[in-house]
Amino acid sequence: MPDLLIARLKVLVVETLKLDGIRPEEIPDDEPLFGSARFGLDSIDALELVVRLEKEFGIKIGSSEESRRALASVAALAAYIRNSGKAGNPTG
Repeated sequence: MPDLLIARLKVLVVETLKLDGIRPEEIPDDEPLFGSARFGLDSIDALELVVRLEKEFGIKIGSSEESRRALASVAALAAYIRNSGKAGNPTG
């Protein structure tokens, strides 16, 4: 059974960061989102993604260390959201 949260996160990453030429299903769950030449993302991209995730899922990503761990990969994002207890509650 597909993981709907991971699928949704991949769509959000592609939409929010305007990753032209990359389809959500092409992003491996454990591939690093930042520091990878494939995506070419920077700290501004991280901030945009955090704002979108906080709005979409009603979560709060705190310190830079916390955000670094949460944004490590799509799988890490899903784990962070699940641990915050908001996985089933996207606000939309």
